[in-house]
Amino acid sequence: MIENHHIISIAPLHRFQWEEAQQCFVILYPEGMVQLNPTAGEILQRCNGQRTVSDIVQDLQTAFPQGGEAIVQDVHEFLKAAQEHGWISIK
Repeated sequence: MIENHHIISIAPLHRFQWEEAQQCFVILYPEGMVQLNPTAGEILQRCNGQRTVSDIVQDLQTAFPQGGEAIVQDVHEFLKAAQEHGWISIK
C-alpha cells in the first residue's frame, strides 16, 4: 500500500522520458514502451526519488488548483497501478 510518506522513483531498468514521435511521455523498459496520458506524465515527472507522495500531491495541487482534492485520489490510484506494473520503486 502506498502511503503519503513514501518516496517514489522510477524503477530500475525503466526510463521515463518525453517521446517526440508520440508527443507524450513514455516509460521505456527492456520489454517495450508504455505511452502515458498527460496526467500520468505529470505525476511521474515528480517521482524523482526525493519527493514523498504528499510532496507530489501538493505540487500538483499548486500547479492545477482546479483539481482540488480529486488530485489526491488520482495520484494514489495511478501510483498503485504503476507499482503493480513495476514502473516505480517505493522507499
